[in-house]
Amino acid sequence: MSADYSTITLDIDADDRVATLTLNRPERLNAFNRTMCEEVRDAWRRIRLDDSVNAVVLRAAGTRAFSAGLDIKSAYGQPDGIWHHEDPGELLSPKWQKMWKPVVCAVNGLCTAGAFYFVNESDVVICSDDATFFDSHVSAGLVCALEPIGLMRRVGLGETLRIALMGNDERVCAETALRIGLVTEIVTREQLWERAHAIAAGIAAKPPTATQGTVKAIWESLDKPYRAALDQGLIYTRLGNPIAKAELAAAAGDAQRRGISTEPRIR
Repeated sequence: MSADYSTITLDIDADDRVATLTLNRPERLNAFNRTMCEEVRDAWRRIRLDDSVNAVVLRAAGTRAFSAGLDIKSAYGQPDGIWHHEDPGELLSPKWQKMWKPVVCAVNGLCTAGAFYFVNESDVVICSDDATFFDSHVSAGLVCALEPIGLMRRVGLGETLRIALMGNDERVCAETALRIGLVTEIVTREQLWERAHAIAAGIAAKPPTATQGTVKAIWESLDKPYRAALDQGLIYTRLGNPIAKAELAAAAGDAQRRGISTEPRIR
């Protein structure tokens, strides 16, 4: 199945139970405008409500860039009242849209500024060996205030401040991104999409109640004190475990009938 959008593509692999959301403005380095933000928001909603999908690949068309952030040549548009201004990240974020299906983000080429909205809220991030990460805000005379909040949860205060303050003067290469925990794996450009799909398919084969409950519990814990997070996590295990075990048993029976191996792989 493929949905009809102008700035993204959304495809569903029914066999692997994986949705692939592709940023598709390569002529603008996949920078997002309001149309893309609204289409991504709609795509997250479609994926959330589609019970045939258990995991998502987020990737970008073209070879030059994953995303250059907000398209400064295309007016985003804000309400007149300053207190009603929107953060584009709310529309781009699967978590803001209450979409708890695991997201595997595949980064190639340039990834800068608002592109961190996508990276920050993905669950597994991998990149190609040509990927570079930087935040251009301060070099353009703009306060770098929103994207670093999510970035800090991934790489810590020190690395976040360095990226935010160096601006265009320093780019984080793939190897450094791996070292600081911004990504978890580096592959060649030719392998990137296939590897991202393989990771997503591996996740999608697991009981969806278990994987989505895990994503929800871990992300929501970031906004809570330690003890409160544990208490809420306990509630989620009580709610989700009986359903997930039933899903696992059903999947195991189906795999046995089809003669599919369930041996783990080594990373």
